[in-house]
Amino acid sequence: MTEQPTPHYDEFSLFHENAGEVGIPLHAPPVVQRAFVEVAAGRKVSALVWGQSSPELVFLHGGGQNAHTWDTVALALDRPLLAIDLPGHGHSDWPEDSPWLNPGDMADDVAEIIGQLAPEAGVIVGMSLGGATAIALAERHPGLVRKLLLVDITPGVNSDKTSDIAAFLSGPETFTSFDEILERTIQFNPTRSESSLRRGVLHNTVQRADGTWTWRHQLGRPPVDTGLHVERVDFVSQWDALAAIAVPVLLVRGSRSPVVDDEDVAEFCRRRPDDSVVVVEDAGHSIQGDQPLELARIIEEFSTEG
Repeated sequence: MTEQPTPHYDEFSLFHENAGEVGIPLHAPPVVQRAFVEVAAGRKVSALVWGQSSPELVFLHGGGQNAHTWDTVALALDRPLLAIDLPGHGHSDWPEDSPWLNPGDMADDVAEIIGQLAPEAGVIVGMSLGGATAIALAERHPGLVRKLLLVDITPGVNSDKTSDIAAFLSGPETFTSFDEILERTIQFNPTRSESSLRRGVLHNTVQRADGTWTWRHQLGRPPVDTGLHVERVDFVSQWDALAAIAVPVLLVRGSRSPVVDDEDVAEFCRRRPDDSVVVVEDAGHSIQGDQPLELARIIEEFSTEG
């Protein structure tokens, strides 16, 4: 990787790169704005609002990611939607006095922002930790979930299946340069283009006053192990909650992802015999990064069914 000058960052200036990489015609910049909703005294959750009409879809990203992970999917869908920064991620505040992130508590925060910004959304899309949060959302706030699409996540996830993710998230908290943090990201994502990873790192990092770089999800957290690693999350207890969801649920699995295996799919089908599983070829855990156009097609089809 050739060393690059320290980048200037404007979060709304990179959509043409997303579009160009996958061949989406982009005749004008999309209408996107950042919104903040106070979910508790002095604590806010942030989101990207796409379009000028009431959002039809809501997106919840995975652990260590942020709302911009959905940019290419959003461009392909070209529909009003809401992409939320989960608590402790992106531009959202860390839950006060919380040593790690809990899907149930996050679901309550997510419910607040959906209730204010996307109360009529037809589909909730949740990937990884966002999927666990979406299951909790359906359990705690069923009136906000009309359809649920899970991206490469089931309650069968465990630390063995997510060891690569945990290894990446457990890396250094600070880096001496942007190039250093980008190089680590490239090492853990060998199938992705450097340009797409560079864009993702720009969205997911900040430069400190001393010139070092850190991940956005490191900011504002308590000075203890924060448990972004999925082994700290009790996913298994969600099987009953998933089975009880009274609306259609679609599981989308990446063919190259270790996070959802055949046993998970079998259990999903046993618990939800009337629902479907779709496998996306040549996709790992982050299907939205590996195959964004196919994921957008699946979401569009699911959202318009029935």
